[in-house]
Amino acid sequence: MTPTVPPLRARAISLAAAAFLSTPALFAQTATLPETRVTATRFAEPASTLPLGVSVITADQIRASGATTVNDAIVRLLGVPGRQDLSNGGDTAIDLRGFGATADSNQVVIVDGVRLSEGDSASPRLAGIPIESVERIEVLRGSGAVLYGEGATGGVIVITTKAGAGRQRASGATLYGGGGNDGFSDLRASARVATPSGFTLDADAQKRHSDGFRKNSASQSDAAAVTGQWSGDWLRLGAQYAQDHLAARLPGALGAAQYAADPTQTNTPDDHGAIRNDRAALFARADLADWQLAVDAAQRQKAVRSNFSGYEYDYDVDAHNYSVRGRNERKLGANTNVLVLGLDRNEWARTSVANASGASQSADAFYFKDDVILPAGTRVSGGVRTEQLHKEGSGVVLDDRQNAWDLGLSHPVAADWTAYVRVGRSYRLPNADEFSFTQPNVMLQPQTSQDSEVGARWKYARGSLDARLYRSALTHEIGFDPNAANAPYGANVNFDPTLREGLEVDWSHALTAALGLRVNANVRRATFRSGPYDGKDVPLVPRQTLAVRGDWVPVAGHHLDAGVNWVGSQHPDFDNTCRIPAYATADARYAWQFQRNAEFALGLTNLFDRKFYTQAFGCAGGQTTSIYPEPGRQVTASVRVQF
Repeated sequence: MTPTVPPLRARAISLAAAAFLSTPALFAQTATLPETRVTATRFAEPASTLPLGVSVITADQIRASGATTVNDAIVRLLGVPGRQDLSNGGDTAIDLRGFGATADSNQVVIVDGVRLSEGDSASPRLAGIPIESVERIEVLRGSGAVLYGEGATGGVIVITTKAGAGRQRASGATLYGGGGNDGFSDLRASARVATPSGFTLDADAQKRHSDGFRKNSASQSDAAAVTGQWSGDWLRLGAQYAQDHLAARLPGALGAAQYAADPTQTNTPDDHGAIRNDRAALFARADLADWQLAVDAAQRQKAVRSNFSGYEYDYDVDAHNYSVRGRNERKLGANTNVLVLGLDRNEWARTSVANASGASQSADAFYFKDDVILPAGTRVSGGVRTEQLHKEGSGVVLDDRQNAWDLGLSHPVAADWTAYVRVGRSYRLPNADEFSFTQPNVMLQPQTSQDSEVGARWKYARGSLDARLYRSALTHEIGFDPNAANAPYGANVNFDPTLREGLEVDWSHALTAALGLRVNANVRRATFRSGPYDGKDVPLVPRQTLAVRGDWVPVAGHHLDAGVNWVGSQHPDFDNTCRIPAYATADARYAWQFQRNAEFALGLTNLFDRKFYTQAFGCAGGQTTSIYPEPGRQVTASVRVQF
């Protein structure tokens, strides 16, 4: 039986009160943790003063957890709900703030300053980024529309590679080899060459293979990236090339009876697909007097080839991204003023291989954001973005200008904690898959959202706590409605008003010098505010998630990292008559450094071999159908050597 859950607002208030009022003696401790600086604000800023929430994952945390992809790291280390990707490529679908099937269209992905989000409903292929190359992952919670534009209502995922971070590093190399059950193998190599003249060359490669736990579920992927750059006293110039390739069999979905009888079976023994991405970029960073300047120019090509039960779906994507931005910091009397200005241009085109038909879009934007920091530490922030968007395909042409804005205020209530509030507006237009499949003679309207957030950060001697209450009221939300009028197979529509609201809590605490604890808890609601689904939950959005993770160094050279992720039940259908059951999974990784530069590790995922699924699309006779099962216990042994 599912326990009764108090109303969201009551739970949020009680948890927030606990965060602000618990253990007064702890507030007296002096914060000694180092300052965290984040770049999700387009330029590095101290996280403690920002009027917004940013969660950070470091390379050391990724390595300790045993995560093999960026998606895997976000799910394990931040407790963000993830759903199995349909391409069988390790690209777990990430959903930052409860958008369900349209999550990818409502959050933006940035890699080394370049937008990676697609112009259709496809997920950006984060699993194609060599995990050894990642320096840090920053997750900006809630709207990032002023800085990143269309589709950032749910948040922004900012990935910075070691080469992209631009910090000074010595020459060296790393070799990694791992293997496990179901024919799994994972090979990685990383190298960097640094010269006294300021030139640095980084190269990373990764190759993964799995036979899969289901019939017709084998997959193989490889990825590589090379970055060359030169750094002087005030200037940094560089170029980057990256490619990744996935070849996967596609086992498809199962019915309820099939899943119960044998989750390893398949209904599609001949389905298969392949994805190839090629990315190239040029970048420049300069410090001139009071200005920090940055320029990025990037091109990306993607080729998709797939066969679904005899139907071939093949297309190519060509994308171009350009960004010019600057940051100016100067004193205005006793105050400090931080101004950020920028221009973005994004182009994206998809062409069908079979008939040369396709879709395209372009966006040109100007934005500015100005922050005033008062002597007492109070930070007042305001920003505006204006973006001209053009989209076309299937005989449809969309031209529109949209504006985003936000206002924020943060204030250091005490030496060790800061409160903040922000409000704003965000937006998106339909993507290439949405504007071509609508109700007859109905044009989709732009989706807009009124966003608000209040939060607090507490940093004390042994840890930190970050709590956020948020609310996004959406108008004309865009999504697929299987029950749309005058559309026997469903259609993409503008829904009646919807709502996202919730509480997010991130807590990290050092129990001892050798034992750390991290907790990420979320209580959320994603509901329809009126119309035929009034009061119903948006499909594929769990109301609660909880991730608890421990990090233990019992003796020098030995390291144990383990965690439990619990995800509440969710509905696969708009009528909320079926449920995807709640599930809890555990993972653990033990590492032994047996030489100064060598490490052996043993990792386990789904430690207790739970039978569960994260992705389903159907509901028939009160039973959930179209189920994509998750694998059982996975064991991986690995060796890493550093030079």
